[in-house]
Amino acid sequence: MSTQITTAFVQQFSANIQMLSQQMGSLLRNAVDVESVNGEKAFFDQVGSAAAILRTSRHADTPIVDTPHSRRMVTMSDYEYADLIDDQDKVRLLVDPTSTYSRAAAAAMGRAMDDVIIAAALGNASTGKDGSTTTALPAGQKIAHGSAGLTIAKLIEAKEILDSGNVDPSIPRHIVVSPKQVSDLLNNTTVTSSDYNTVKALAMGEINTFVGFSFIVSNRLSTDSNSDRQVIAFASDGIKCAIGKEPAARIDERADKSYATQVYYCQSVGATRMEESKVVEIACSE
Repeated sequence: MSTQITTAFVQQFSANIQMLSQQMGSLLRNAVDVESVNGEKAFFDQVGSAAAILRTSRHADTPIVDTPHSRRMVTMSDYEYADLIDDQDKVRLLVDPTSTYSRAAAAAMGRAMDDVIIAAALGNASTGKDGSTTTALPAGQKIAHGSAGLTIAKLIEAKEILDSGNVDPSIPRHIVVSPKQVSDLLNNTTVTSSDYNTVKALAMGEINTFVGFSFIVSNRLSTDSNSDRQVIAFASDGIKCAIGKEPAARIDERADKSYATQVYYCQSVGATRMEESKVVEIACSE
């Protein structure tokens, strides 16, 4: 059971249990391609581009073109969360904490899903027939920090990289940044420029798009070996989130724990980068 529950006892004069500041659920699930799967591992087959053959004579032999095939593998990971609430705790509390614990558990599941997606976006992808080959994000898909944070020039370069990779412009594009990168954009544009007004609206939450990217502000981005923040720009179908089991909740009495109420959540999730040309890593100094 939680040893912290005594902080919410009646003598604290609180009328309810307040959730502390935290990310409530997944921010990235709706930005990537999601697919339900069964089993411990899932494979996603892909078809690459092929060239048309020029016909040079009448009655020529039919050309045979080998259409390139590739495959990505996702390994599922299981996540659990559980906490106990004694009946005596409920008596001492002004409110039943069960629903609050459930919200905390659901939020934890969402954050875990985001961590899986972020790791897959920039990590090695399992490729090949049986997934035994690893494919790293190429250097050409990475923008160096340049001793600077996030700049408009870096955003434009990220857009150029996606466009140069023939990424369909109709596919939604997203960029995951930390709060510091939004500040960088404000500090690196002048008040008199039109870009400043756009970035200011972005920071105020009035818009969420800039240079063709929908902005997602997250505090869960990792840093590289140089302690630079690894910002991720991507086309939505460039990252696959595989759901083996949707987050599921059970709230039951535990006879083996003096009939305490147990709040339990679980999920099974995995992710992979589907195509290197659809993901760009932007290193930002902080």
